[in-house]
Amino acid sequence: MLLRTFGWSIGVTIASLVVAFIYGSWEALALCLILGVLEVSLSFDNAVVNAKVLERMSDFWQKIFLTIGILIAVFGMRLVFPLLIVGVTANLGPVEAIQLAMEKGDPETPGTYGYLLNEAHPLIASFGGMFLLMLFLDWLFEERDITWLTWIERPLARIGKLDALSVIIAAVLLVLAAEFLVEGEERESVLVAGLLGLITYLAVNGLGSLFEGTGAGVDDDESTAGVVHGEQGKADDAATTVAARERTGGPTTLARATGKAGFFLFLYLEVLDASFSFDGVIGAFAITSDPVIIALGLGLIGAMFVRSITVYLVRQGTLSEYVYLEHGAHWAIGALAAILLLSLQWHIPELITGLIGVAFIGVAFAGSLMRLRKDPPEAHAIHVGAEHEKV
Repeated sequence: MLLRTFGWSIGVTIASLVVAFIYGSWEALALCLILGVLEVSLSFDNAVVNAKVLERMSDFWQKIFLTIGILIAVFGMRLVFPLLIVGVTANLGPVEAIQLAMEKGDPETPGTYGYLLNEAHPLIASFGGMFLLMLFLDWLFEERDITWLTWIERPLARIGKLDALSVIIAAVLLVLAAEFLVEGEERESVLVAGLLGLITYLAVNGLGSLFEGTGAGVDDDESTAGVVHGEQGKADDAATTVAARERTGGPTTLARATGKAGFFLFLYLEVLDASFSFDGVIGAFAITSDPVIIALGLGLIGAMFVRSITVYLVRQGTLSEYVYLEHGAHWAIGALAAILLLSLQWHIPELITGLIGVAFIGVAFAGSLMRLRKDPPEAHAIHVGAEHEKV
């Protein structure tokens, strides 16, 4: 299972390191490896959230995400996106932007590729920060049966019954960030970028929920199964969860989004992945300004491993078993959103950004293990099933 899931990532990593060595000897190989590790550490929470969404998608759209999606992640966000930002910022054509990128140059030197990309950081941070903040707030204000940080999650879930609360809070935070963390003419552009991030989240997430909720593209058999499943009640569901997971090797999702719903979930995942990659792309220029090394390290090594981790979580049903991982990932997303907004004024070291995400995931994983030891899923399912038979 591990070899089948991570085989491509390992192969691509070896090939990328060989190319980096040929391109720039041992120094380029070391930088490429460092960037790969940086991307994985920054994006592990991204893999957890991706897996949660991917479970709801049909096999077809899962394959699209893992094929076309990886091309978008590698070449779109890690290679084309920086060139596009520099081209727009410096009013350069595509050929001129590529020439400037290949010249490398010190990010501290005005006019260089790295310098121009850093100059665009406020816009990138505002857009990505607002998108991720909306994702975190919508999750935080949603009522759920299982809570991790119960003392704060349950009260906020009750408050979240107020209409559009997450939008209101995000908009207020955007205005405060633009007012107190940005100076001069950049305020207007930061507000516009943040507003676009908020609108993008609402549009993509809203369209996906609309088509998924109306059953668009969901097979009739799957829809019928979902209705029957709902009528049987929670007791039957708990009693059969373990057996179903053993048969399928993953989570038990009776109805998965296809058609239009699958497309908008795919689009949502791509925008989400792009938002997560902003900090990595910007942070990479603190290590090297060479676009080839960045593409190899962040794109091929980092993005491939993040995809492999996502696939592993889905196929193993890890999120169904380690129930607090999703919570830890979303709290890490909230922290990353805050870091992106704070970076409008202060430079936050990439090490801190990566460690915060890893810390949330690690603590959530430890909490999930403790929960499993106290209440193993097999024993819980048997107990619930027996109580249901008595009724």
